[in-house]
Amino acid sequence: MKPDMDNKYYAVIDTNVIVSAMLSSNPASNPAKVFHAVLNGRVIPLYNDEILDEYQKVLSRPKFPFKQTDISAIIQLFRKLGIDSDRVTADELFPDPKDIVFYEVALSHEDAYLVTGNLKHFPKQSRVVSPSEMVALLET
Repeated sequence: MKPDMDNKYYAVIDTNVIVSAMLSSNPASNPAKVFHAVLNGRVIPLYNDEILDEYQKVLSRPKFPFKQTDISAIIQLFRKLGIDSDRVTADELFPDPKDIVFYEVALSHEDAYLVTGNLKHFPKQSRVVSPSEMVALLET
């Protein structure tokens, strides 16, 4: 079945997906496909300042080979293509309190997803998907 290119998805992109996409030399990797879907408008990223700050901090870690100009470009891209969204308080418990913001921003849109490589860090819900699950949605 040919993908419906008009179908758009709202999604919070977890930092680990961005890191994986940037580190991958394989444009066919699922994180790279998710990132490409943001670039081509199929995935509309949801964010807030806390999420963008987290992107900045993590991508700037010395262990990563990312240039500051590339990091700034990604953050500007999310600001330009995405939607600045409020948090919706969640009652769930999280192993890492820094993850809560990603989930709560995803709750701000009824039909939004949270795309993460760390599914175990979030409640088991249909809105929390792996990069491969997001790619499968994009290909339907």
